Amino acid sequence: MGKTILVVGFGPGISNAVAEKFGSSGFSVGLVARNEAKLAQGVKELKAKGIEAAAFPADAGDPASIRAAVAKARGALGPIAAIHWNAYGGAEAGDLLAVDPSASRGVFDVAIVGILAAVQEALPDLKASKEGAVLITNGGFGDVNPQVDAFAVSSKNMGLALANAAKHKLVGLLSERLKGDGVYVGEVVVVSSVKGTAWDQGNATLEATTVAKTFWDLYQGRSEVRARVG
Repeated sequence: MGKTILVVGFGPGISNAVAEKFGSSGFSVGLVARNEAKLAQGVKELKAKGIEAAAFPADAGDPASIRAAVAKARGALGPIAAIHWNAYGGAEAGDLLAVDPSASRGVFDVAIVGILAAVQEALPDLKASKEGAVLITNGGFGDVNPQVDAFAVSSKNMGLALANAAKHKLVGLLSERLKGDGVYVGEVVVVSSVKGTAWDQGNATLEATTVAKTFWDLYQGRSEVRARVG
């Protein structure tokens, strides 16, 4: 068995483009999401392109579920050489003053808890790979900027903004923590709508393949921790 990339939060758009980019470059691809029909279609399309792929249904915000998915993917496809985290949460806390304060904890289930569970479970593989990588999709709502804050409030994306900001910090911390182990950690911050995604209202201009190529360039270069597109 060769190297495997686990794509968490699979769907049309960025994650699909990343799966194709890495899969066409020699990786087996494990797809993770809650929607089993979406996973099955993704596997079918990847296999049609000659890419080895398999589906592992799981909840990205549930650490036990994510750990199980990592273990199953390792058993079916081989050692996990890379994780692409494309899942996001926070929609349930669009207006932070209109939700039960305790509900805001859920904002970090996908942004922090799920990522940590995946990385911890896959860590022996990531270290042994010598080319291990954790690649995280992030968004511009996490920027510390008054205009961004105003837009997050007006569009009721306050929870997502918190999640993005937390992920941004997590990337830096994990990068520093893991660089001595030869594991690369990086993020692509997407600051405009991507064609074919839930954010596309018909006027998106950014191609998912552009984001995927940026991830590939970061992975190969292994020096820059962050890149912005859009």
